[in-house]
Amino acid sequence: MKNISDNLRKLLNQQKILVVPACFDALSANLIEKAGFSATFMSGFGVSAAKLAMPDTGLISYGEIVEQGRNICAATSIPVMGDGDTGYGNVLNVKRTVQGYAQAGFAAVMIEDQIWPKRCGHTKGKQVVDRAEALARIQAAVDAREEGNDILIIARTDARATHNLDEAIERAIKFVELGADINFVEAPESITEMKTYCESVPGVKMANMLEGGKTPFLPPSQLQDIGYGIAAYPLTLLNTAIHAMQQALTTLGTEQHPEPVLSFEEIKEIVGFNSYYAEEERYQT
Repeated sequence: MKNISDNLRKLLNQQKILVVPACFDALSANLIEKAGFSATFMSGFGVSAAKLAMPDTGLISYGEIVEQGRNICAATSIPVMGDGDTGYGNVLNVKRTVQGYAQAGFAAVMIEDQIWPKRCGHTKGKQVVDRAEALARIQAAVDAREEGNDILIIARTDARATHNLDEAIERAIKFVELGADINFVEAPESITEMKTYCESVPGVKMANMLEGGKTPFLPPSQLQDIGYGIAAYPLTLLNTAIHAMQQALTTLGTEQHPEPVLSFEEIKEIVGFNSYYAEEERYQT
């Protein structure tokens, strides 16, 4: 399980921006790897939707999400970054969350400065803790990493929505000074704001590309030119999966049958039947 975070560090040290589709379960993570992507991100929004059919408003517990994360990490060999929300409590809970994510196999964990229950970064009703508490959370996360947990720390602030861009930038700078490996100002609302953030804050910066969200939806090459090191797509797979299932169900409701996009043989290959059969044959007598 060692060197998981080193693999992610190597990717972040490359000159090209890291494009990261988000997963929400083991199957979606496995498909991301098979499609040739170098890393993935476990979306808290996606897990809450797929596991509970509930919104990303703090309804899912630490135990539920880390269990989903363990299955996701086991299903792929590429680095998995995980949404750790607010750390699920005080600073000692933050440390436990970082430790738990490292033990589950994550390469990085994201800790944010919202109050609990948190909200999706592009929805209404967000509130953040004061700067001192925000810094204490990241300090606790960094301490957990330094105490022997093989994991990177992504420090996120939602202060752009609750305060202003200047406050968000100040928090991000402090996060980097504390030792955060990746920093993330959520939901800048213009290209100008995105450039200001990237020019003001050192270190690796993450862009959150949410279809229909508050942030301009830009191609990876433009994000790289602005100064981002990671382009994350939190809902692209969940969005397309929901749409495909809705279309199939609508067709079934008309007493017709949706035309299969994949053959049964292809589905068996994707979920691992052929690998299972090959392994089974090793032990045939």
